[in-house]
Amino acid sequence: MGERSDWAMMRERRMAEPGAAEAYDAARLAFELGRAVRDLRERRGWSQVQLARESGMTQSAVARFEAGGTVPTLPVLERLAAALNASLNVSFEPRQAAA
Repeated sequence: MGERSDWAMMRERRMAEPGAAEAYDAARLAFELGRAVRDLRERRGWSQVQLARESGMTQSAVARFEAGGTVPTLPVLERLAAALNASLNVSFEPRQAAA
């Protein structure tokens, strides 16, 4: 139990550091984008190699992206969307007010 509270305290301290929240949000976004592409690819029954070929990428780049290891540029997202016959929608939405 002490180990768990130590982790919680460390996380709280780290998240209070300058830039930590922004870095966490960027990592979350990269993960969510990668998961969405992986889901679409798997629904098509494609391998990463097939998606790479269709989008003009390498298999390793697709793998890194799907794992949330990179944040792609808009042109890369457009190529992935075209390869997957999907629409790319980028929008800004207001955040929920903090309670």
